[in-house]
Amino acid sequence: MLSGPNTAPSIPSVIEPRLRLKPEAPATGHVDGAWWPRTHDLSAELPALLAVVAVRLGRIDRVAYHLGEWPASRHRITFDTGVVRLEGFRSQHAGTLTVIGWNRHRLTLLVVPPETGPDVAEHALATAADRDNTDDSAQLLAAPAEGGLPLPA
Repeated sequence: MLSGPNTAPSIPSVIEPRLRLKPEAPATGHVDGAWWPRTHDLSAELPALLAVVAVRLGRIDRVAYHLGEWPASRHRITFDTGVVRLEGFRSQHAGTLTVIGWNRHRLTLLVVPPETGPDVAEHALATAADRDNTDDSAQLLAAPAEGGLPLPA
């Protein structure tokens, strides 16, 4: 019996994060871009995000997030060849997450809630990544003309 080539469809091991960053330039505004995670599981969502932002920041040291916006998470995750500390703070600006490299360079990202519709989320991603945008997270998460984003809890 003859058989065809043993090929399987290519399935990516890591799903690309839905992320937009401002161009590398002197910082403007409150955020450096926006991220639209697929779930509220921070530990599961971070590896794909960190793989992309590590290109800009180098080795990642820690991630700071708002305690009230993510369910209980692990305090550390293994990433690349090291460990990344996850630190929740009530003082972290609502609707944001900050990724900090070993060189202390950082990116603060608007977090678009996972349940946000695609049109609204794409608008928030594009607006936050605009080089000249200076809106804070509350303004970026405020409802655009129609629809609107769910506000963080």
